[in-house]
Amino acid sequence: MIRCENLTKHFGELTAVKQASLQVDAGKVCGLVGPDGAGKTTLIRMLCGLIIPDSGEVWLDGIKGTAAVHEKLGYMPQSFSLYPDLSVRENIDVFAAMYHLDRATVQQRADEILEMTRLAPFTSRLAKQLSGGMKQKLSLSIALITRPAILLLDEPTYGVDPESRKDFWQILYHLNSQGMTILMSTPYMDEAELCHQVALINQGEIVAVDSPAALKSRLGGRLLDIRVDVKDPALFHSLAAVQDATFFGDYYRLLVEDPVAGLPAIEDYLKTHKLSAEIISAIPSMEDVFIFLAESKGDSARERIDAEGR
Repeated sequence: MIRCENLTKHFGELTAVKQASLQVDAGKVCGLVGPDGAGKTTLIRMLCGLIIPDSGEVWLDGIKGTAAVHEKLGYMPQSFSLYPDLSVRENIDVFAAMYHLDRATVQQRADEILEMTRLAPFTSRLAKQLSGGMKQKLSLSIALITRPAILLLDEPTYGVDPESRKDFWQILYHLNSQGMTILMSTPYMDEAELCHQVALINQGEIVAVDSPAALKSRLGGRLLDIRVDVKDPALFHSLAAVQDATFFGDYYRLLVEDPVAGLPAIEDYLKTHKLSAEIISAIPSMEDVFIFLAESKGDSARERIDAEGR
């Protein structure tokens, strides 16, 4: 349903996206997950035809390019780009007119969408008077007015409150249950858990694509949680067996390269420093997976974490 091969985009000397390849099957929810500046927005815009790639190809619904499937594609941009001085319903009507939909069709679809997004009681409210979560729902409502088969969302839950995020995901699940294929970018690793498929992107490169469970299985027994009576974020940074160490205030999460040799090395290290500790195997999160895969691609996760802590 959504496929791209070797998409690349340069902005001057910056390579925003580098040879990105991705396939999202029909009826799936795929999360494009990565930190700010990873290339998510550029990739989404190339997929929907707003940016022309320097190289690479895009197929939507089996058709090469985006122009032929324009009406089958719904796109919700990252920033709120609606008319602030128009009401909720007026915004929908304006954008529906761009697709030359007749009034009866717009009325029927708008009523259904506004009910689904819980905006029906607010049709007369000006867009600029909506909360952040309600603005995102309005943007989604407009993206749905053509009843697209494919929905591309660029960080739709960024900066909204937890309750609005929950509502938004319930809407996405409802749309997906009706057969809609959804590709959604997000900087939130916890949202990756909610997708059928996850594409992890870092520094413009897609480093892995798989289900959340399959991605987490790649870590195997490499994660350890250690509780020790020392509060030093750099405690394990000099230990060669440890690929990454994150300090959470009352415990450390360690990523070891070799789970067989790593545990004895850590135990010897603790004995050398006369530290007693509780060591248990940890259940990996998507953030753990991202750090591991990013580092395997040459990114220094430890340096990144240290920089964020300063």
